Amino acid sequence: MLDSTLSLSSEPAATLAAGTVLLRRGDAVDRIVHVEQGKVVLGIMTDGQMAHQLGVVEGPFWLEAASGLLGLHHAVDAVAETPVQLQYVRVADFVSEVQALPEVSQNLLMDMARSQRQQTELGVSRLAKDADARCAEWLLRHAEPDMQVGGLAVKLTERKRTIAAQLGIAPETFSRVLRHLRERQLISGAGRVLGLPNPQALRDLAGV
Repeated sequence: MLDSTLSLSSEPAATLAAGTVLLRRGDAVDRIVHVEQGKVVLGIMTDGQMAHQLGVVEGPFWLEAASGLLGLHHAVDAVAETPVQLQYVRVADFVSEVQALPEVSQNLLMDMARSQRQQTELGVSRLAKDADARCAEWLLRHAEPDMQVGGLAVKLTERKRTIAAQLGIAPETFSRVLRHLRERQLISGAGRVLGLPNPQALRDLAGV
């Protein structure tokens, strides 16, 4: 699998003080950070402070490597909890190193990256969004074109209790939110298939 040695280094190592903001949620990933030593807090910042904490990682650790591999923006804010020693690697160099691996290893890394990204986004959603926004985001993520409804639709392949657990809300809350969305004409239909007649309004509600 991918080595974390300095053979990947694109830039000189850096030592930064505790409290330094290392990543900002929503920023493009232009380089990937390898934390060699020290602790880093991951979460959501508000007004310059870590308002919601997702967890703490300790070096050696690749910081938000999944976002770089998938070509996505940073999913979380990251702040040094202690002094940290970092190594920066250009995304192109990191991706080239992954592409040099055997195909089975590449596929495994990409599957892990997608899974990690999904779990991170879910964690951020639970911290930063209310039940309505979480449900709207979930519906958009699972939407697919459907000829019968003439637009996007979501097929509920799991029980509502299971979906509610994924969203971190009670089943009764999930049912209530769906009812409110239906009253606002943001979803349509009943049973196991829900139409999305106004995806943009759902995006506005979800904040995506």
